[in-house]
Amino acid sequence: MTKILVTGGAGFIGSNLVEALVKKGEQVVVVDNLSFGNLKNLPLFVKFYQVDIRDFDSLKEVFEKEKPEVIFHLAANIDLRKSVSEPIMDAEHNIIGSLNLLELSRLYNIKKFISSSSGAVYGDIEIPNKEEQEVKPVAPYSISKLTIEKYLDFYEKTYGLKYAALRYANVYGPKQNSKGEAGVISIFLDKMLRGEQPTIFGTGLATRDYVYVGDVVKANLLAWEKGQGIYNVSTCKETNVIDIFHMLNSFFDNKFSRNHVGGKPGEIIRACLSNEKLKALGWQPEISLEQGIRRTYDWFKNR
Repeated sequence: MTKILVTGGAGFIGSNLVEALVKKGEQVVVVDNLSFGNLKNLPLFVKFYQVDIRDFDSLKEVFEKEKPEVIFHLAANIDLRKSVSEPIMDAEHNIIGSLNLLELSRLYNIKKFISSSSGAVYGDIEIPNKEEQEVKPVAPYSISKLTIEKYLDFYEKTYGLKYAALRYANVYGPKQNSKGEAGVISIFLDKMLRGEQPTIFGTGLATRDYVYVGDVVKANLLAWEKGQGIYNVSTCKETNVIDIFHMLNSFFDNKFSRNHVGGKPGEIIRACLSNEKLKALGWQPEISLEQGIRRTYDWFKNR
């Protein structure tokens, strides 16, 4: 049994990861400030601390008391648009907060640090994006994620901290918050289930690489066991927003019509990540988009 600290563990991806770790028999401690997370997402017996990762002293108390061996770091500002309007806020959460954890990892001899990064670090460049290619982040959110990858490399070379950084494609699935952790699938489902017309920005032909949260959890577990360095977590398949709309609309007897409004400034037109490096470790996406959307619909309908 390993003592594991999960930051952001009451959030979307974090809580799905916590469930998987508990099922494996690990001893899990969760840190979350509940800005996006919800205690209802967690198993009742998981030890929980409502702590903000920007608060070094409170974090240190958790480390001192719990003495974790491994860290899965998912706590972050995940709102890209808000990072543009509030870059200092984004840096405080995603850079300073992460550095607090890295410093404590050094001080308390953490064995492995698994960090959640983002495919947004690539920017709008030739796809499918590969880990070794040049990255061109265009927003404070993606700049902060890339910055922490650089710090992880520094801590590994200077202090011997083993790490894996996972660059996620567009993650979706049960427990996703349609507001705080907004993804188009959860936003559309939330509106449709309330009988409201969803809105498609721009032409709806912008593509994304949608990966199911259960597959992301398995990638985290594999990264802990075998990973070292940076890995994309993706399906390496593009799907446009119009196709997503029609897939979801089919659950509602196609009663909703396509409603388009102006596009978002600076939106990336195509996004797709190569997953060959992670596949070489033994991972592969197991849940198809059709299966994943069905599971997500069932969860939203029954919650």
